Amino acid sequence: MKKSKNKNGGLDRRDFIKTAGLGGLGLGSIAMAPFEEQLEHLTSKVNRNSAPSDLEITDMRVAEVDGIPFRVPLIRIDTNQGISGYGEVRDGGAKEYALMLKSRILGQNPCNVEKILRIIEQFRGEGRQGGGVAAVEMALWDIAGKAYNVPVYQLLGGKYRDKIQLYADTAGARDPHEFARNMKETRVDAGYTALKMDIGIELLSRTPGTLVNSKAHAPKGDHRLQSQYSSTHGEYGQIDHPFTRIQITQKGLELMEEYVRVMRDTIGYEIPLGIDHFGHFGVNEAIKIARMLEPYTIAYAEDMVAWKWTDLWKEITDSTTTPTQTGEDIGTWEGCKPLIDKRAVNIIHPDPGSTGILGTKKIGDYAQNAGIAMNLHFAGSPIGFLTSVHIAAATQNFNTLEHHSVGLQRWYDMYDGDPSMIFDEGYATVPEKPGLGVDLNMDVVRDSLIEGAGFFEPTPEWNEVRSWDRLWS
Repeated sequence: MKKSKNKNGGLDRRDFIKTAGLGGLGLGSIAMAPFEEQLEHLTSKVNRNSAPSDLEITDMRVAEVDGIPFRVPLIRIDTNQGISGYGEVRDGGAKEYALMLKSRILGQNPCNVEKILRIIEQFRGEGRQGGGVAAVEMALWDIAGKAYNVPVYQLLGGKYRDKIQLYADTAGARDPHEFARNMKETRVDAGYTALKMDIGIELLSRTPGTLVNSKAHAPKGDHRLQSQYSSTHGEYGQIDHPFTRIQITQKGLELMEEYVRVMRDTIGYEIPLGIDHFGHFGVNEAIKIARMLEPYTIAYAEDMVAWKWTDLWKEITDSTTTPTQTGEDIGTWEGCKPLIDKRAVNIIHPDPGSTGILGTKKIGDYAQNAGIAMNLHFAGSPIGFLTSVHIAAATQNFNTLEHHSVGLQRWYDMYDGDPSMIFDEGYATVPEKPGLGVDLNMDVVRDSLIEGAGFFEPTPEWNEVRSWDRLWS
């Protein structure tokens, strides 16, 4: 049956009613039926996934997992309509960062994301301390997308791309040839099209004549250079970069260069290669290293000093053609703003697990106006991974997304969906499912719980506000 069109290109009223009648009610019966039945029939094909304006938050629950590779608290926010949203406190963060927010958001409509963020934003700190607010925000967008039956990227304004390039992180080895072989066999041969290698100055510390003052902060009787990841107060890893007084000798630079040269000889130059986790040292040593890297066309030198040293970053960036990158430990968009305003780095590198979805999108858009690209840091569960994919899809100046769980089968098993969505020849596919589009294999989540942790158990002890939150009188 040919359908006639009105002057605006749509079906005319007569043909609409006739077509509607094919669904069950005849033309006569639809006309004679009560108005409520007519309306129900004519809108029977409309998706009524929920009544978004009537949604209320009723609960927040937690399941804390480990081994993917880090400890990650997963959160679930429930509503009065049976729609739940998932988020995560970023890698290594405390579940309490999220749980303390529960009492502030109970009864709120989860679709009012920005309004809720105004309530809880004051509790967003830097680094992992931003993880609670960011986790709640992930879950809110997940609920909103499910309520309106659209993917989160659509709520952010739509997408620029269907595929998201991933870069695979690789920890160092003590031998440069072993390191390069491992990178090629486990990353390049697996299909990754962008890479990152870690070459900290700890690699040099076993070779005499490579470092100056490396033992100054060692415990009494211990002549090693401690790990840059040390959590012991007073050790090298807990001293900010400008204050360690460690210097790198020419011999040390040549040894570091050997790692990079062998890596490039092994993987070639087509693949972008970033470098991270250099260690803790001052700006002059950072400039030495950045200049040493120039012949090897490195994609970026990351976190050479802490993100807060904006002027030092600008000094490094202005002294080399090696692109610079920082930002994973910044908690707010405002924290990224000085780096962007002063063009202190070439690439801004937030982690949505700290800066959240709206904040990360704002960072990207602001950086684009300054001609600065954005990479995304990520080291959590499939929830945070797909959160990052949506942001990457919706932000024009995005480059690559970190995937820190390459080779960990438990991480992939935790994702209960099409494997090609999370990895397809070096790319992730942007989900088209409502919300974040993440489906979890709850059996794997249960098997991954840290000792003594519950599986999304009720948390009534966090229902009541216990403090006066207002920051002004």
